[in-house]
Amino acid sequence: MNHNMSKVRKITLTAILMAIIFLMQYTPLGYLHIGLVEITFITIPVVIGAIVLGPWYGAFLGAVFGATSFAQCFSSSVFGAALLALNPVATFFCCMIPRILIGIVAGFLFRILTKVDHSGIVSFIITSVAGALTNTVFFVGMVVAFFQNTYFDGSGFWAIFLSFFTLNVALEVLACTVVATALSKVMMHFILKEV
Repeated sequence: MNHNMSKVRKITLTAILMAIIFLMQYTPLGYLHIGLVEITFITIPVVIGAIVLGPWYGAFLGAVFGATSFAQCFSSSVFGAALLALNPVATFFCCMIPRILIGIVAGFLFRILTKVDHSGIVSFIITSVAGALTNTVFFVGMVVAFFQNTYFDGSGFWAIFLSFFTLNVALEVLACTVVATALSKVMMHFILKEV
């Protein structure tokens, strides 16, 4: 779908999505804080980039999200600061790997789905849901795996893992599905029309 997009257009769109990630990361637009729980909406520009530009651009945007997320551990994230104090290397991996995987999973999944979904809308919806869930599943899974015996005092893995899957997952998935689906579809239509 996006083979005809020029390199200049891809780089320009990547730069715009990076700016949106920075804007969301450093303003209240990117997170909803409820106690120690941080509900993130920054998966949205990463998923959009993965759908419109492909998995490797999506992975790059995910890495930008991960780097800004790690930087938050030094300032405004209470949960991130607690993890950072326990193990900085594990915290870095928890911030980076799930966010990079958002772009890879969403980018490749969208390419696969568009081969069978000729209307397109189902591909956008499933990819947006998968992108949001990729972040949550891998982030929470890695945090629990690395910090189960320290931050969580040895509590059971699945008890901790499932305790994260509450309101935050529903809101993240809903927001990503609605916004990323709508914006990606519009952007793809506009880009293909202009090429």
